[in-house]
Amino acid sequence: MAAEIHSRPQSSRPVLLSKVEGHQDVVTAALLIPKEDGVITASEDRTMRVWLKRDSGQYWPSIYHTMSSPCTAMAYHHDSRRIFVGQDNGAIMEFHISEDFNKMNFVKTYPAHQNRVSAITFCLTSEWVISTGHDKCISWMCTRSGSMLGRHYFTSWASCLQYDNETRHAFVGDYSGQITLLKLEQNTSSVITTLKGHEGSITSLWWDPVQRLLFSGASDHSIIMWDIGGRKGRTLLLQGHHDKVQAICYIQLTRQLVSCSADGGIAVWNMDISREEAPQWLESDSCQKCEQPFFWNIKQMWDTKTLGLRQHHCRKCGQAVCGKCSTKRSSYPIMGFEFQVRVCDSCFESIKDEDRISLATFHEGKHNISHMSMDISRGLMVTCGSDRIVKIWDMTPVVGCSLATGFSSR
Repeated sequence: MAAEIHSRPQSSRPVLLSKVEGHQDVVTAALLIPKEDGVITASEDRTMRVWLKRDSGQYWPSIYHTMSSPCTAMAYHHDSRRIFVGQDNGAIMEFHISEDFNKMNFVKTYPAHQNRVSAITFCLTSEWVISTGHDKCISWMCTRSGSMLGRHYFTSWASCLQYDNETRHAFVGDYSGQITLLKLEQNTSSVITTLKGHEGSITSLWWDPVQRLLFSGASDHSIIMWDIGGRKGRTLLLQGHHDKVQAICYIQLTRQLVSCSADGGIAVWNMDISREEAPQWLESDSCQKCEQPFFWNIKQMWDTKTLGLRQHHCRKCGQAVCGKCSTKRSSYPIMGFEFQVRVCDSCFESIKDEDRISLATFHEGKHNISHMSMDISRGLMVTCGSDRIVKIWDMTPVVGCSLATGFSSR
């Protein structure tokens, strides 16, 4: 069935379809079961549960399995009905779930890491389970034999992972704020490049293999789009969250990016426009507008008998300016600045009212969000977090693509 494209009025917002409650600790992962009214959850309370919607409209666990260690990450492959659950002790457990989602069989345990597992992905074509952990490494293991194929170590905790099945490229974000692009071979790996742009730890990644775009969210409250396949080195900065960005999902059909932050913020970014790349910050010993020296420029201060000024930067042109030459603030959504940011006075005059029109919509999830995932074909989203509540949302009013959801509003 082809998707319908709807207009997106500003007043539209996500519709809360259901709340799923029952975990005793932080819910670390929640995934919607494709083509089913069901959710799979994993929690720090050491349980992994499969919830199915009953005739009453409520969700009840059809499977309840207790692990030996807190559950920290999860991957589910629907076609083969295989579930991989990462744990705080570094192990990954594989299960096979029945067609009616009422029974689950243990398959094997993978000794993937020496510390907390942070992310997992499964590749059916190569039969690899790939994971990252707080032991500062990415590992890839053979699901047929259960044996370790390779590891690559980083200088910081590896926090998130995306994998391109076709090219065997892995993207790994870490706590230093760096993203490493690796080529994984059967028993070896090679570093292709590293991406640096965030000022905080990487918390989430999303790879779109069609447009070859990588999106990264970080604890610095920002998102960066990296154009891997096209214009090399091109990056777009998106700033619209008030807290660390916990999860992102790019919808290729409508060219929209959905992001969630720790304070419950849900943002939907319009990426189907020509955005401007934020400028590199220029360095100077004196203000590039009035030429007054900055406070470390001892020679010019001595020569002109003036007190040095503090350095700032205009977010629109990137020039180094003093406070007197950058007294204005403005949003500039075309460059990703949905908030008001510092701009120099001359740039402020060049920004028109229409340039300040938002290119994203912002919504309130009303709970701490530590993880989000989407079933894009149905326009559904599930969020979970430290409040132990799982929420299922109909996102079609804001993302504009709709198939028969299978879920009904309360």
